[in-house]
Amino acid sequence: MSKLIKFSGDDGFSSGGSICSNPVDPSLFLSLGHHVDVYFPPRKRSRISAPLVFTGDRLQKKKQPSIDVLPDECLFEIFRRLPGGQERSTCASVSKRWLMLLSNIRGTELCSKKISQSLEPKEKVDEVLTEADDQESESNGYLSRCLEGKKATDTRLAAIAVGTSNHGGLGKLLIRGSNSNRGVTDLGLRAISRGCPSLRVLSLWNVPSVGDEGLCEIANGCPLLEKLDLSQCPSISDKGLLAIAKCCPNLTDLALESCAKIGNEGLRAIGRCCANLNSISIKDCPLVGDQGITGLLSPAALSLTKIKLHGLNITDMSLAVIGHYGKAATDLVFSGLQNVSEKGFWVMANGHGLQKLKALTITSCRGVTDVGLEAIGKGCPNLKQFSLSKCFFLSDSGLVSFVRVAPSLESLQLDECLRVTQYGVFGAVVNASKLKALSLVNCFGIREIALGLPLPSVCKSLRSLTIQNCPGFGDASLASMGKLCPQLQNLDLSALNGITDAGLFPLLESCEDGLVKVNLTGCINLTDKVISSIALLHGGTLEVLNLDGCEKITDTSLMKIAENCLFLTDLDVSKCSITDNGLAFLARAKNLNLQILSLSCCSRVTDKSLPSLGKLGKTLLGLNLQHCSGISNNVVDLLVERLWRCDILS
Repeated sequence: MSKLIKFSGDDGFSSGGSICSNPVDPSLFLSLGHHVDVYFPPRKRSRISAPLVFTGDRLQKKKQPSIDVLPDECLFEIFRRLPGGQERSTCASVSKRWLMLLSNIRGTELCSKKISQSLEPKEKVDEVLTEADDQESESNGYLSRCLEGKKATDTRLAAIAVGTSNHGGLGKLLIRGSNSNRGVTDLGLRAISRGCPSLRVLSLWNVPSVGDEGLCEIANGCPLLEKLDLSQCPSISDKGLLAIAKCCPNLTDLALESCAKIGNEGLRAIGRCCANLNSISIKDCPLVGDQGITGLLSPAALSLTKIKLHGLNITDMSLAVIGHYGKAATDLVFSGLQNVSEKGFWVMANGHGLQKLKALTITSCRGVTDVGLEAIGKGCPNLKQFSLSKCFFLSDSGLVSFVRVAPSLESLQLDECLRVTQYGVFGAVVNASKLKALSLVNCFGIREIALGLPLPSVCKSLRSLTIQNCPGFGDASLASMGKLCPQLQNLDLSALNGITDAGLFPLLESCEDGLVKVNLTGCINLTDKVISSIALLHGGTLEVLNLDGCEKITDTSLMKIAENCLFLTDLDVSKCSITDNGLAFLARAKNLNLQILSLSCCSRVTDKSLPSLGKLGKTLLGLNLQHCSGISNNVVDLLVERLWRCDILS
């Protein structure tokens, strides 16, 4: 104090001059009152309390302190001490930086509730404990999210990772495509792996920027993963699949499509480590060969029930392994296996391992011949569903032989089997004692010729008959099929231009139990007579009737339908020659309860049908008015307003 009293003003405390090297406007200084208690000899200066600093000849405002100046390490420590998921979600909405930091915090890195409790008042301890129990019960993975196209970005994945943790936990994530500029990368999957440990289903389609690093993050952070679907992921290799095999023992379903870097090593690892695997689908993976299929199937044979192989470079060896080890297999799908010969299918069938097989689909496999198909029938006694497509070496003899030795066959589908004729078709129907459904599509080998043989028996088990785009299937064949199958309930004759009323009448008269679903799309030669017959004979059972493209159908058919079809719910008369009068018949029907009505391209239906459509709309759930040139936009708007329960297409 004595030093302060003896201060002369020249010892550096104050020079006695201006406090600024470059004086500014004196009005900027605050005046001093008589109450100032600071001593400044020889002259006093003002105490500046405003947030201003002087630098040279400029006056600047001080920067306010901000949490953003803290490094990521400090923010990380703050965020992991937040008491709950709601607080973390709130912080994540502040900025992208905070969101990304929060999304990278693992559940194991969050501070325990005991530490949080030490910061809370004593009266809140019970509340915190209750909240902890609630959050533990909510992390079961019940939520599902799907990102498509432009919405698929790392930022959205980070938001999902932070947001779902407090609302049940993410259980299913589907990513379809990726943003071209800011697409999904390994960073986004890392956020999911750290914030969604309950993830059970992951599907990645067309995400080229995701590689092994992202998949390894998923493997390490989501040990409960059960289903993995990778399609068009060119950056993922065996390394990522090895991580999944090692860390995800609960994996049950694996689907790989167009993954150019995945090969045999990854599949062998899956077979060794994933004992619960029951479904595998591999398509267009060029590095997958016999070694991969063998290594996958041999250890996993006890659980694997569904096997789908498409466009792979495998040989007869792989099919032999399936036939020997596939003791649990119930569904097999083979497509585009160009290197598999007749021997492969024969060996597979005689391996005695496919005793439980129930469904078999073969498409574009040159090795399917009469010999191989007969062997399949003998070696798979429980086979119920068989579908064959684009197998050009199968003949009538092979088809009939297969049906004879397949005692459990219930469904037979043939698509583009060009060597199969009507002899093979009728032979299969006669010899299949349990056949319930027969489908023939694009079988151009069928020709309209007289059989010349008596029909020895009928197939009373057949309930569904589908014949689509088989131009050689005409009236005679249809009449014979009607005699063979008296118990038909579902009939689909789409695009059979050659059939007329004369061919359909015998079939309609032969059906004893009544038709339920009838599809006559594109049968341009059918007239009102046969539709009236359908209404009279089967009106008590008919539920669905499709007459799309039957140009000769007029209001007469609608009148018969309105009078007789009490249970009809779905009617399609698109491109038919109906008018407003026909709709009036339907509207006046007392017991008709249509739910779906299609009038597409009915140009003779006009605005006059507004009252009729209004009455029908009391029960309608779907109405198709597309390309109805006679109906104005105003009428459509009125219908939309009145029929608020009905989905209207115009």
